[in-house]
Amino acid sequence: MANLAYQQAKLTGQAVALAAASGGGDTVKANPNGALLVRNGDVAAKTVTVVIPGNTDFGQAEPDVAVVVAAGATALIGPFPAAAEDPSDHLVHISYSAVTSVTVAAVTI
Repeated sequence: MANLAYQQAKLTGQAVALAAASGGGDTVKANPNGALLVRNGDVAAKTVTVVIPGNTDFGQAEPDVAVVVAAGATALIGPFPAAAEDPSDHLVHISYSAVTSVTVAAVTI
């Protein structure tokens, strides 16, 4: 599991460094201007899940957010509000159905 540091967008342009998605998932800090850039270079679709902690007012688990990234596609997932962070470590947890040929980067504007 890697804690991804945000890469800041710039008016003059910013090269985005993508890293291999971690098999055990990744984390980012909650950020209302932050997002996860996911590139799926595989021939199969992958599901990226943002784990939402806590329970609803009715005692049921908050639903996680699952995003399917098609084969060969790139997706931008976010932003990450404070409500998405785990209270135990103050990070947003992200998991992947598989990490073969998946690269990611945390970006912010």
